[in-house]
Amino acid sequence: MHLGTKYFLQILKDTVEHCVNYSKFSPTLTIRPYSRTKPQIFILTKNFRNACMPPSSHGGVQQWRLFSCKDLLKSEQEHWSAFQSNYTEKTERLKQRLETHYEKYSPNLSSLMISFGEYIYFEENGCICRSRLEEAEKENIEVLLSMKDLPFHDFFIQRIRISPDHRYIAVGIKNANSEERVCIIVKLGTLPVMEHIISNVFSFEWATHDILFYTIQKNLQCHEVYLYDFSTNYSDLVYAEQDARYFVDLYCTKDKRFLTINSNSKTTSEVWLVGCHHPFKPPILVQQRTKGIIYHVEHRNNDLYILTTYGDPVGYKLIKAPDDSCGLENWQFIYRVKEKAKLIELEMFKDHCVVFLKYCGRLYIDNISLVSNSIHTVKPPVRFAYSLVENKLIELTEQEVSIAVNCHAVHLEAKSKDEVWVPITVFHKSNFVELHRKPLLIHVYGAYGTDVNMSFKPENLMLIEDGWILAYCHVRGGGELGLGWHKDGCTTKKHNGIHDLKACITLLHKLEFSQPVYTALTSLSAGGVLAGALYNNDPHLIRAMVLQSPFLDVLNTMLDPHLPLTTEEQEEWGNPLVDETCKEYIQSYCPYQNIRPQHYPSLFITVSENDQRIPLEGILRYMCKLRKAVRDHVKAKSTDEKGLQMPNIILDVQPGGSHCGSSWEDSLNQVAIQLAFLYSELGLDMQK
Repeated sequence: MHLGTKYFLQILKDTVEHCVNYSKFSPTLTIRPYSRTKPQIFILTKNFRNACMPPSSHGGVQQWRLFSCKDLLKSEQEHWSAFQSNYTEKTERLKQRLETHYEKYSPNLSSLMISFGEYIYFEENGCICRSRLEEAEKENIEVLLSMKDLPFHDFFIQRIRISPDHRYIAVGIKNANSEERVCIIVKLGTLPVMEHIISNVFSFEWATHDILFYTIQKNLQCHEVYLYDFSTNYSDLVYAEQDARYFVDLYCTKDKRFLTINSNSKTTSEVWLVGCHHPFKPPILVQQRTKGIIYHVEHRNNDLYILTTYGDPVGYKLIKAPDDSCGLENWQFIYRVKEKAKLIELEMFKDHCVVFLKYCGRLYIDNISLVSNSIHTVKPPVRFAYSLVENKLIELTEQEVSIAVNCHAVHLEAKSKDEVWVPITVFHKSNFVELHRKPLLIHVYGAYGTDVNMSFKPENLMLIEDGWILAYCHVRGGGELGLGWHKDGCTTKKHNGIHDLKACITLLHKLEFSQPVYTALTSLSAGGVLAGALYNNDPHLIRAMVLQSPFLDVLNTMLDPHLPLTTEEQEEWGNPLVDETCKEYIQSYCPYQNIRPQHYPSLFITVSENDQRIPLEGILRYMCKLRKAVRDHVKAKSTDEKGLQMPNIILDVQPGGSHCGSSWEDSLNQVAIQLAFLYSELGLDMQK
């Protein structure tokens, strides 16, 4: 299986919100097959241990702002230092328990493994390794690259691509504490040799044995595609996107006939084809970008298979078109995803296309025969093998032991303000009694068509063991119920997601899943908009809130065109720069704009000092305004309500520039501190 083609939808998925920039078509597009503009490439012919990295002068994330709130930052740091001692004991105890859970359950978490040709390539303990298929069980392993031997600290392996003849491997690594990315090219042989390092590479694919295409990230944006010919050390600019709303990445079709240059915005796509057998020819346009139409391309025989939102009803369809005349007028319908179904992944095979979907909270598979055009639907168990030819599902005899053996799941629906039913997924201990006395942690996101993160985390299992109820609110703006679910919760419909969240929490309390005094709300990044809005509008519903790198100052961010992501974010939030109605609408829900003197729950926010996606300056303004509102409320009520308690409003500013991601050790510390805060605020006993 070709490396990276396990997921035809990888380029479709929203990679953590602000980075989810799928740039599409633009009338100002420029294609230059030959150019003198070249990225900085370092050619190294020594072994790994002698590798060095010259300073980079090309691309990368620019320091787009000079921090002007040093006094506020210093004040917040002093405030956190004073409070931190209150959580020291709880934090250490929780960290020890978290380490135990991570050690116990980390083997269950999947690692990178790819079968390609006669080899299996995999990552193990910070190394890229391979073994021949027939020797895989004999543990005859060849180490191709070790992170320990590289001059890059706090980097992790993010992506690998192998040349068709197995002579080269390209490895993408990313700094855990910043946006810095590097592509390392290793020539494989008796002794692997690291030959090239290319700075600021976001995505890359091999066109031939020795020609690599790659995109360069500048200031959080990818607009340029380059090629590098290792046989001649020749590099050139292939494609340049001029529209700031678009984000460019690369994909290789599973049959290795084409590289696709995918230029995507939040709502529109454009794809250009590069023939792998003729990589120096100019790219060929599949279909000119049309506002509101997203599409992505695979290839089989002489046809393109196009996954697109084109046509009615709203949702994804699978289309076929000849690869030599692939314009919209030649698109032939094959299949569509049913309404309110979530498209998870699509995989192409020789004579079949397999679509992985979620519908009504359940996973299922549609197997599409590309020969007979028949569709066979399967509802798989946890682990399975599936025969495409026989349409037969084979349940594996060795099932994984369930991680959460004492966990009960409940699926609910809450009626929102406009009478739309909003799904909720709840987890708690089996055979629980007196649920109304148990602590409740509510998760929400609701942006970019991205589902709220329900992936397994050892800390969540620990909370369930401690008696917590975990609730995941699948509000509009997310993608749980398909494209329409996202559209009903973005731009001028953002209030829908806010009303959905309130309805979910209200229903949980009505059904006696905890009560406000034992309820906490958590979110991260763009999910901070909905969480922050509820914090302003309905503070009585929760006791505490924990946010990670939250987006809280929507209006000022979207009014600043100099910020790196403002333009491309307009399709999610609107453009208040030119639309006064949009400006007023954003102002009506923006967490920062709607702070007012009232009783607020306690709040814990964790941010990175140099986060380029969520500027620290905006967070500091938010904290300053919130503290003043809290003080004003207490002052106004002090004569009426004796002993009025001030909520704890805490900001933990971490060093570095990570956005919702950091090294394992730092992440463990952050989780432990956040949980210590929640246990303290909800008055929970940690004696056991």
